[in-house]
Amino acid sequence: MTDLTVKISKTIHAPIEKVFDAWLNPKILSLFMMPMPGMPVSDVNNDAREGGNFTITMHAGDKALPHTGTYLEINRPDKLVFTWVSHCSVDDSIVTLNFTRTDENETHISLSHIKFIDEKTRSDHDDGWNHILDKLDNVVSII
Repeated sequence: MTDLTVKISKTIHAPIEKVFDAWLNPKILSLFMMPMPGMPVSDVNNDAREGGNFTITMHAGDKALPHTGTYLEINRPDKLVFTWVSHCSVDDSIVTLNFTRTDENETHISLSHIKFIDEKTRSDHDDGWNHILDKLDNVVSII
């Protein structure tokens, strides 16, 4: 049950440094950290250093959905690893992002999120992370 994993890959149409930095800049992160269409901008606070913490509060209707975590590895611009704590997570849930430069204006991103309560939660996160990566592609193309 807790070994359930989401694995997603996507090409983002922006330079690798810009894509990587978007994950650590709270103003930019708030613009794409929305796992469902039509969600308002999230509230983001972070201490973007290894061992630093973050809080991302997503809004769904009148509900505030806090997500917190700790940055475990920040290797700019290649890799970002953080814990993920939410109402749907289990202990030791971890997100790993690997960034690969495909050319000067394209970045391949591979996302792995491990440990979920059940298959439905894993499937919901698969949809959510896909939407987040689509939003990221849109956001970095206009900033």
